[in-house]
Amino acid sequence: MKNISHNDYLDSFLDSVWAEQGLSKNTLVSYEHDIKSFLIFLNDNKVKLFKVQQSDINSFVSFRFSKGISSSSNMRLISSLKKFFIYLVSHNFIKKNPTENIESPRKVKLLPHTIDVESVDKLLNSPDLKTRFGARDKAMLEILYACGLRVSELVSLKFSQVVIESNFLRVMGKGSKERIIPINDYALTFLKTYIEDFRSEFMKSRKTDSLFLSNRGLEMTRHSFWHIIKKYALQAGINDHLSPHTLRHAFATHMINNGADLRVVQLLLGHSDLSTTQLYTHIAKNELKELHCKNHPRA
Repeated sequence: MKNISHNDYLDSFLDSVWAEQGLSKNTLVSYEHDIKSFLIFLNDNKVKLFKVQQSDINSFVSFRFSKGISSSSNMRLISSLKKFFIYLVSHNFIKKNPTENIESPRKVKLLPHTIDVESVDKLLNSPDLKTRFGARDKAMLEILYACGLRVSELVSLKFSQVVIESNFLRVMGKGSKERIIPINDYALTFLKTYIEDFRSEFMKSRKTDSLFLSNRGLEMTRHSFWHIIKKYALQAGINDHLSPHTLRHAFATHMINNGADLRVVQLLLGHSDLSTTQLYTHIAKNELKELHCKNHPRA
């Protein structure tokens, strides 16, 4: 070991995995980058490769976290080091694998980005209701926020999925699972206006069951609706990063803030796992903390 540099072992490892596993260039570059950064850390701390302990790897990962390196990057690093040390043991370069009992750090679930009720009001009040485009956009925005739909569910809605008499939508979600979502009277008013007064203008003599149509009479696309959201956000003076998904997050957060049962919100959103819906309780708690700090005289 003493006559061979750390980098020699890295080169030998990369040659081996390239020859035996036929990995892509990008994967090899990732391995090289991750392992080389660890070898530099060992050199800086005067630790020999054959003396590496689990504590050395934990220290390096902690150091990376302190520098703001993400969980996903550290997960990849540990995966690279595991493969590297397995190689070293299997070729009798070292006796013990220090990564044997190391678990990859869990990928941190980022809280969904949402906006407050005031910003939602500004956004939803931006369309010009005197035009057919404004009437369509208003209906889409109101339905998106009122029902918490995914943007893909919104743009693919069919006219036959709307049951106006009973105030609900039949939505086909992920995995072709259908769910029934109530529409509040306020949002339904704008949807009815669009359907009764303007939808036929978009159809242009076409026969289509698509509910929300483009200027060419075709089904609205996700990309087009994303541009619609950006346009109205700009008009409303909202500087936050906004996307169609932001209104889905706002729907869930505002429902929970106003006392909705978590399982009801889960059903409305079409989440198969309750833990996904629970993310919104954290947002709600954060908002309550902010309100408390802002309004309590002794906060």
